[in-house]
Formats: sequence, structure tokens, C-alpha cells
Amino acid sequence: MKLLQRELVKLVHQKRSYVGWGGLLAVPLLVTLALYLNRHAHDNGPNGLGVLARHDGLMMPALAILLLSAFLLPLLASMVGAYQLAGESETGTIKTWLMHSVSRGGVLASKWGVAMVYVAIGLLLVFIGGIVGGGIAFGLHAPLLLSGQTVSIGHGLWLTLLSFLYVFVAVACVLSLALLFATFTNSSLTAAIAALVVFIVMNILGAFSYFDFLKPYLFTSHTDAWQGFLSQPIDWHPIWTGLVTFAVYIAALMGVAWYQFRRKDILV
Repeated sequence: MKLLQRELVKLVHQKRSYVGWGGLLAVPLLVTLALYLNRHAHDNGPNGLGVLARHDGLMMPALAILLLSAFLLPLLASMVGAYQLAGESETGTIKTWLMHSVSRGGVLASKWGVAMVYVAIGLLLVFIGGIVGGGIAFGLHAPLLLSGQTVSIGHGLWLTLLSFLYVFVAVACVLSLALLFATFTNSSLTAAIAALVVFIVMNILGAFSYFDFLKPYLFTSHTDAWQGFLSQPIDWHPIWTGLVTFAVYIAALMGVAWYQFRRKDILV
């Protein structure tokens, strides 16, 4: 716990933390502004999130997370995951860490934990920014879901929160992947790029029907299942399948990362 507390203190005092958070917060605000300026345009469909958000600000966080989850959020997760370990190797401070009576497993867990906190704060800012910006521009009403039903404001907020929690777990896969690569290299940029490349390759494989046999085993094939929360009744099967897949990936990636970090020579 002390290791995690130290990492959180460092996180709060690093300027780069606020740059990433500011970028995430800007997305729902800019999307709201763009939709507001284009509010008189004809709807392109009855159920798109962009259309729904233009009529109800309560749907703005969902639209923002849809746009972010395609690239920017995985990019940020890969960068923060890679820097937590490889960044300290670049500066040489990881040696100072391990000179104290701490286990390497504890160090790795604290790095993963603080990176997850960073992503959680970023998603919270997206949620708040979407609600505030959408509410000011379009008002907050009983939301119309993708399936055509209308639910109460409270229920709509709950469904949106569940969507964000699902995306949070999905992003943890990219973060864990970057942390794994960081145990093999002392370059945070290399680790981040490697994680992002794997993410993109998985998306490409999932886009072709020839590789359909691989789709159930690619965590990227399940990242969009959160949209099931915005339909009534909720189709829980793809959601639970996605969560199980994410859990398996996170456990496997962190297990390999722990094994590699234990063997890693930090004196070179």
C-alpha cells in the first residue's frame, strides 16, 4: 500500500498527468460544441449516438467514449502503462526503488495500480465533461436508448456509468500489454508503440471475415459490447463474455510481466 501511495503522490505532481487528463476532458467539450454548432443539420439516422446526443445531453458521455475508445484512449493507456516502468528505467530511478526492502512484485503491482488510477480519473473527467457540456448545450432529459426505449434520467446515468466501467476494464488490457513490453525494454516509447501496434493488429484481424475463428480470442473483438447497456433489455451474454476475456488477458499479461520483471537485470 505504501508503494501505491508513493506512486500516487508522484502522479499528482507530474505535469504530464494533467496534459493527458486535459486532453481527455477536451474531447466531450469539443464534441458538444461541434454538435451544437451543427444542431440544425438533418439527422442521419434514428438511433445513432450522435443523433441521440444532439437531442439529449445525457447521451454525450456515451458518444465521447465511443470516439475515444477507437484510438485516443488506447493510446493514452499504452503510454501511461509503458512509462510507469520503462520511464523509470530511462531515468535510472527504478534502481533506487529496488534498493529498498520491497519485492519486485510489489513494485510492478504499484505501477499497474497507479496507471489504472490515472485512466480511471481520465474516464471520470470524460463522464463529467460530457454531462456538464451536454447538459448546457442540449439539456438533460429522460434519454432515448439505442433500442428506442425511453428510460428515466437516473436509470440513464446508471447505464452510462456501467458503460464506462466496461470500457475501463477493456482499456486495462492495453495498459497491461504496455506494462508487459516495458519489462523487456528500457524505452517507454518502444513499449508504448509495441502495445499500440498489437492493439491495431488485433483490430485489423477482427475486421476480416477470414479471421473469424480468431475473433472470440481477441480482446479487441469485445470492446464495443458496452453499447449493449444502452439497449433494453440488456443483452448480457456479449458483456459477460467480454469481461471474462478481459480478465483472462489481464491476468496472463501481468503474470508474464511479473515473471520477466523478476528476472530482469536492472543494473544494466
